[in-house]
Amino acid sequence: MATYFHILCTLSLTLLSLTPLSSSSNTIKLSLSPFFTNQPSSSSSASQPLLQALKFAASASLSRAHHLKNRKSSEYVTTPVFAKSYGGYSVDLSFGTPPQTFPFVLDTGSSLVWFPCSSRYLCSNCNFPNIDPSNIHTFIPKNSSTARFVGCTNPKCDWIFGSDPQSRCPGCQPGSPNCALNCPAYIIQYGLGSTAGLLLLDNLDFPGKIVTDFLVGCSILSVRQPSGIAGFGRGKESLPSQMNLKRFSYCLVSHRFDDAPVKSDLILHIGSSGGSKTAGVSYTPFRANPAAANNSAFGEYYYVTLRKILVGGKRVKAPYALLEPGLDGNGGTIVDSGSTFTFMEKPVFEVVAKEFEKQMKNFTRAKDVEDQSGLSPCFDFKGSKTVPLPELTFQFKGGAKMTLPVADYFSLVGRADVACLTIVTDGGSAGPARAGGPSIILGNYQQQNYYVEYDLENQRFGFRPQNCQKSV
Repeated sequence: MATYFHILCTLSLTLLSLTPLSSSSNTIKLSLSPFFTNQPSSSSSASQPLLQALKFAASASLSRAHHLKNRKSSEYVTTPVFAKSYGGYSVDLSFGTPPQTFPFVLDTGSSLVWFPCSSRYLCSNCNFPNIDPSNIHTFIPKNSSTARFVGCTNPKCDWIFGSDPQSRCPGCQPGSPNCALNCPAYIIQYGLGSTAGLLLLDNLDFPGKIVTDFLVGCSILSVRQPSGIAGFGRGKESLPSQMNLKRFSYCLVSHRFDDAPVKSDLILHIGSSGGSKTAGVSYTPFRANPAAANNSAFGEYYYVTLRKILVGGKRVKAPYALLEPGLDGNGGTIVDSGSTFTFMEKPVFEVVAKEFEKQMKNFTRAKDVEDQSGLSPCFDFKGSKTVPLPELTFQFKGGAKMTLPVADYFSLVGRADVACLTIVTDGGSAGPARAGGPSIILGNYQQQNYYVEYDLENQRFGFRPQNCQKSV
């Protein structure tokens, strides 16, 4: 860790003052695409790479869940992210004057926005397919006339390090507005790695809209993190908070395990919609975690109330205590675009999996595929002309029902006649058990081909089925 701070403290950047610009646009539309490596589609000749990819996604989803479930308040910002070479969704954002454009992983489970920064950026363990860790595209602060470091007593430094400047600025006189010290270096821990850097203020540049004085992380050292993160959580430093968005929405194209040229839209709504509802959208209210005041991570997440889980129309008996966050903050359901597969605490997962097994008792379990993929249960359909897969439905507070298409919760794995449930839990081959935190994390795999809306103005989460694919 000393190496982190040595690099951070010795890096010298030439930064100048900010020049404000403005725009009256009330809606911003961005292209959104899957963040995948060049993985082949499912076929007999390509089964092994696909199995490895699925096992990585299962393991990464569990690592992500462990981090989201066990985040603690501290003097450091903590952003939960798994490796972006597989399973995430990216959006291009432009920073600086003139603008420098980069892909960012869309992450509703964290808040800080950060990018690989400076010509000295180092990325350890970043040898992913299609990525050369020695040639990662980075933001160069000296090439932006509007970039500047965040001062130690700047109120935006409080967003990351708390509201006591004296604890982080020991060389500054109390109440001094002209302290020359920078805001301390941040270190972000997440499921499969970490990143470290310094905070900058610069322009966030959209077509027809420029956001001045945007707080962004300039990361110069990362582990398993070759690309930036766009934090869309509920913290003050998140993109929606800094832009004062009234709502944002996206529609995620299907996971294809390849680099297919498809995209969809991320839409940022600046103007108020009042109480109006989007056509065809079912809504459920966001809920507050009662322990958010004691653990800031719980305040960043988008909690919703999951009332029922139905398999083939039959309600499973999930423990009620896990469906609602308790006074200690543990339990409940969050929505997370940064997780690939949905996570369920073991007592919830077991009743769901057992009901699938019960309703599919005429098919044998593909244990070998379960061991290879990290997914379970898997069913062998060899010789069957029809496969009656039970419906999976999530019913939320207010009556909103999400009845998932089969492709959102079963995946053909290894062979065309084996399908696995794409929901993960602790204690399997993908990773050890961790207690606490959210009991259910609704991942992006289960959000495929849904229009998903985060209505911040009216504090509600909305969704409707929709074909998201667009040709590039």
